[in-house]
Amino acid sequence: MQYWHMLFFLSLILNGIFLFFFFRKKEVKKKVNTTEVKNNSSKSVGEFYNKQNDNFIKVYGEVIQAFRTKDVTKLLDYQIESIELKSGQRILDAGCGVCGPARYFAKKADVIVEALTISEEQQKKSNEYIKKEGLEGEINVTHGDYHQLEDYYESDSFDAVYFLESFGHAHDHEKVINSTWGMLKPGGTLYIKDLFIKEAAIPSLESAIQKEIKNINDAYHYNVADLYKTLHYLRKKGYIVALVKTIDLPLEDFENLTISNDFQELTGINKIESLQDYIFPVDFFEIKCYKPWNALEYGNSRYFLQNLYQMQVHNKKQEEL
Repeated sequence: MQYWHMLFFLSLILNGIFLFFFFRKKEVKKKVNTTEVKNNSSKSVGEFYNKQNDNFIKVYGEVIQAFRTKDVTKLLDYQIESIELKSGQRILDAGCGVCGPARYFAKKADVIVEALTISEEQQKKSNEYIKKEGLEGEINVTHGDYHQLEDYYESDSFDAVYFLESFGHAHDHEKVINSTWGMLKPGGTLYIKDLFIKEAAIPSLESAIQKEIKNINDAYHYNVADLYKTLHYLRKKGYIVALVKTIDLPLEDFENLTISNDFQELTGINKIESLQDYIFPVDFFEIKCYKPWNALEYGNSRYFLQNLYQMQVHNKKQEEL
């Protein structure tokens, strides 16, 4: 009897040791993951731009986008056309920087802009520019987190929501996409222009690409998105994906990303020592989606088939569908 008692207590001790190390391992893993997310949490992104705001303006001017034209008005005109901005629309600039694009769009496209930034310094600087250009009432800048757009704006109130190299600062890309859905009117446009993880056409380059992605994420408090996951999140939510393509800027207008090198030289952030050995780790794409007019329970096929049939054959308007 004592023998079985000893075996019983021995098994309890061994189980206890196993459970201790099992949960200890999970706890360590959890801490590592928390550290990774913390680097590009909304708070850390805001602190990064508060600290570096003047340096960004010094190098990039008022349009903080790395993929750009030498004359930024050509880039902004391209974006007006791509997003299909029209006079009188109410649009949301998610991650607005110092409102360089927002101010240009307000003047050139005659739109009303709600602009959102996670940086108090960017909000302050934006308001200075807006006042100087007499755009009060046409642009409103809010300090906040685009993961929770519903905390700042009313539902179904925007004709377009756009991200101009700001989507990658999200610590949860799916949550951001889901949040945009509630903001858009039926038929509204979601536009994302950003950098995405490059596919390694040569398998041996995969590790180098991942290394450089980590460097970008760490240095810029970024979370470079995966294109396929992003498309999955969009389609899962119910968006109609209208286009995914490279950004068609004429070669002679393209700045060739040298401005990023200037920023690295000024700040020392993610400085590239040898361009000859550098593996470029990202591709730039623009993604354009529509929030369908019909309710999702009827299926997305109605957007293309029945709705178009009713409009083309029976001359119905969208609001009559």
